[in-house]
Amino acid sequence: MSRERTVLRHLVATIAYRGAKVLRDAPPGFASTTAGSGTRTAVEILAHVGDHFDWARTSAADEEERRRDVARDDWDAQVERFFAGLGAVDAHLASDEPIARSPLRLVQGPLADTLTHIGQLALLRRIAGSPVRGENYFRAEVEAGRTGREQAGPREEFE
Repeated sequence: MSRERTVLRHLVATIAYRGAKVLRDAPPGFASTTAGSGTRTAVEILAHVGDHFDWARTSAADEEERRRDVARDDWDAQVERFFAGLGAVDAHLASDEPIARSPLRLVQGPLADTLTHIGQLALLRRIAGSPVRGENYFRAEVEAGRTGREQAGPREEFE
């Protein structure tokens, strides 16, 4: 596997790890939490991230962009869509199929933007009274191909 694909797969796994941490044990009603008037709710942010992975997968595979028809206000469906999108992008990167668009564009567009939105969800967790503990992510057990809900436990968390 090329170094480019290895790095992209690791970035996707990093997104899965960080996303799983923020989504795990979200409190009841979290989906409707906002930072204030005129801002997206948690579920709207997560739906937007799902759109990013639909876009990333179809861009990488040079297919017409398709979005999954999932209720944008259904938290559980959007969580599933998040992990399914990660898995689909990773599967393409792990295959022998060519990456149709510039990998750098995938990083600067949907992948980097997703990290921003995971940070927003972490902030909303704090607003909702259910903060996610900080972590030394450098020490986290992130593994290419591990893109599902089940992730390794944290190695070094802090308040």
